Amino acid sequence: MNKLFSYEFGKIYDLYLAKITRKNRQETELLDVLSWLTGFTKEQLTKEELRKQTLEEFFQKVTPNPNIAQIKGLVCGVRVENLTDPLEKQIRQMDKVVDELAKGKTVEKITFQGQ
Repeated sequence: MNKLFSYEFGKIYDLYLAKITRKNRQETELLDVLSWLTGFTKEQLTKEELRKQTLEEFFQKVTPNPNIAQIKGLVCGVRVENLTDPLEKQIRQMDKVVDELAKGKTVEKITFQGQ
């Protein structure tokens, strides 16, 4: 099993939050893109029981957005669209949307609403 799969969602979420707030982005924007990506409500994403789950457990409950296949690019030197492991791909897609938010893209652009 990939070590990445055993990380707690809550710890990853906290890292994402620190990353985007350093770039003057808001937690509500993070919740918007994660909600779009996963199908969870903003309230569900902040509940303790979901935050304590491993990424593997977390993604077993995800209802992926149909536009998730449009997420492309590099994350940690890995091209997201070329990943073959479905769980690793979902995790890296989540990383990618957070990276785009931190880089200053609007939530609408990230979630393909502005296209």
